[in-house]
Amino acid sequence: MERDSRNEKFFSRKRSFTFGAYGGVDKFICENETSRPEPLEHSILDILDSPTSETKPFLSAGSNRKVTELFEIIEKLQSSRLDEQRCEFPLPLRSQVLKIGHDLPLILPPKLGGYWIDPPLQKFAETSPTSSHYGLDPETYDIMERDSEATYYQQFFRSRYHHSFTAVDPSLGPLLLSVCLEEEEKRLRVILRMRECSMHGVFSVSLFPNIPSAVELAKMLCDSVTVSRFDVVSYLKAPDLITAFDEHRVSLNFKFGVLYQREGQLTEEDILCNNEESEEFQEFLSILGDTVTLQGFTGFRGGLDVCHGQTGSDAVFTSFHSREIMFHVSTKLPFTEGDTQQLQRKRHIGNDIVAVVYQEGHTPFLSDVIGSHFLHCFLVVRRVRKRVGGEGEEAGGGGVFQVSVTAREDVPPFGPSLPDPPIFTESSLLREFLLTKLINAEISCYKAERFSRLELRTRSSLLEGLQAELSTRSQCMMGDSPVSTLSTSEGMRGVTEGSGGFIENFKRAIRVRSNSFDTLGGPRKMGGVPLPQKPKAATERDGESELAYKPPEPSFPPTDNLGSTEVKDHSSPQDNM
Repeated sequence: MERDSRNEKFFSRKRSFTFGAYGGVDKFICENETSRPEPLEHSILDILDSPTSETKPFLSAGSNRKVTELFEIIEKLQSSRLDEQRCEFPLPLRSQVLKIGHDLPLILPPKLGGYWIDPPLQKFAETSPTSSHYGLDPETYDIMERDSEATYYQQFFRSRYHHSFTAVDPSLGPLLLSVCLEEEEKRLRVILRMRECSMHGVFSVSLFPNIPSAVELAKMLCDSVTVSRFDVVSYLKAPDLITAFDEHRVSLNFKFGVLYQREGQLTEEDILCNNEESEEFQEFLSILGDTVTLQGFTGFRGGLDVCHGQTGSDAVFTSFHSREIMFHVSTKLPFTEGDTQQLQRKRHIGNDIVAVVYQEGHTPFLSDVIGSHFLHCFLVVRRVRKRVGGEGEEAGGGGVFQVSVTAREDVPPFGPSLPDPPIFTESSLLREFLLTKLINAEISCYKAERFSRLELRTRSSLLEGLQAELSTRSQCMMGDSPVSTLSTSEGMRGVTEGSGGFIENFKRAIRVRSNSFDTLGGPRKMGGVPLPQKPKAATERDGESELAYKPPEPSFPPTDNLGSTEVKDHSSPQDNM
C-alpha cells in the first residue's frame, strides 16, 4: 500500500516534469526501452492521459519498480530544482476551451492576471450583428499626442530672435534653457529642459522692471534649480540640435504586428507557424492597408529589408492622417521549416509594442500567449458574420466584425471607446477605428512602468550629450578650446539621423554613446575591416515563449533588464529610419 502511494506521487510529479522546463523524461525512457520487450512508453503515456485511480491495473510489478527507481533517481538529481522548473501542462486547458465552444469571448485573461480586457469579461454577452450601434462616432476618433509641447521650440523660437543657455545642476543634472522675447505680444516665452521633462512658461513683460536673468527665469519654472549661473550657447547650429532633442519623441511612423489565429490554436508556436492566408484573412488585411512589394519600397519600412528580400517579398502598408504605418504580418514574414519558434517572425513582431490578432474561428486569444517584453497591447478582431449582398456592401473585407482589446495592467486606458456592443458592420468605419486605436495604444503603452523607466534613461542620455556638445562648441566659438579637441558631433546624431520612434531612438542613443556598433550586436571593425564575431544563439524558451537574442549589456544607459531575454533587431542602423 505504501509503495502504491509513492507511485501515485511520482506519476503526478512525472506529468508536471515531462511537460515542464526540461521535457526530457520521455526521451530518456525511449532510449532505454529498446532492451525491454514491454512497451513501457505507451503504458506511461496511457497513465498520463487517465485518472490516477485507473493507472494501477496497467502496470506489472517489474515495471512498477523500474518506474519508481527512475523517478527516485530524477528526484535526487534535480532536488529542489524539480519544483522550480515545473510548469503546467497546457492540454487540459486546450480541451476545456474547445469543449466550451462558441460561448467564449475573443480574449481570455492569463491565470496569473496582469492584463485588463475591454469589454470586461463580466459584462460579456453574446452580441448580435443586428443590435444597435451606440457609440460609433468617427468624429470622436482623436489621435493622441505623446508630447504636446515637443514642437513649441520649432513653432515659437526658431523664427524669432532668442537665446539658449546651459548649466549642470548638482541635483537636477544638465539643464538647457531657451528664452524668447515676443515684442509684439510683450511677453517672455521660456522652455527649461531637464532629465525628467521640459517645462514651458509664458510671462508678461509688464511683470518685471527689468528682463530677468537666466537663473531667475529657470527658478520661476522650477524652484528646485540651485545653479548660480548659466553659460550662453553661441554655437551657430544649436537650434538644429535643440529642435532634434525636443522632437525626438515625435514620430509620424508606426509599426504594428499582425497575427493570424485559426480555430483551435492556443499557443505561440501554433499561431506563428501559420504559413497560409485564407481569403477571409486577406480581406481583413485589405482593410488595414495595401499590400506593397518590399523590393525598392521607399516609404517607412519599419525595419523590413527593401533591398535583399530577407524579410519577405511583400508587406502591408498604409498612410493614415499624415502618418505612415507598416504592418509586420506574420504570414508574410519568412517561414523556416523545422523551427517551431519561427524566430525570423518573432524578431519583428516581438519587437513591436502593439499587435493585431485576427481570429478565424471561435478559439479565444490568451493575453500572455506571445512572450515578449515589448508587446504590451493586442487588438483582437473576429468576423462574426459575412455580409451577403444588401446595401452598404463593400468591395473588399465585407462582413460584420467584433473587436476586443487587452493590455498589460500598467497601460492606461486609451480611446476611441469601443461601441456597445463592440460590433462593426462597415469596413471603412472598422479601419478608422482600428488604426486610431493602434496609434493611441502605442502612445499609451509608453506610459507603462517598463517603458517610462527606459524613456527616462534615454532622455537623460540625450540631454547630457546635448549639453556637453553645446557647451564644447560654444567654447570653441569663443576661442576657449581648439577645434581639434571636438568630437564629430555624435552627441546628438542619435536623434538627427531620422525619426523612427522611441525604441529606435533609444537604440541610436546607445550606439552613439559607445561610439561603435558593439552595443547593437554589429561586427567590430579594425582598420575598416569587420572582425569575425561569434554567432548569437537563441536561448531555450522553456517557461516563457520568447525569442532570446540576448544583447550585450550597454554601458549606458541601464535598461533595467528590459532586454535580458529580448528580441534583437539585427537589421542595419538605417533599417529603422
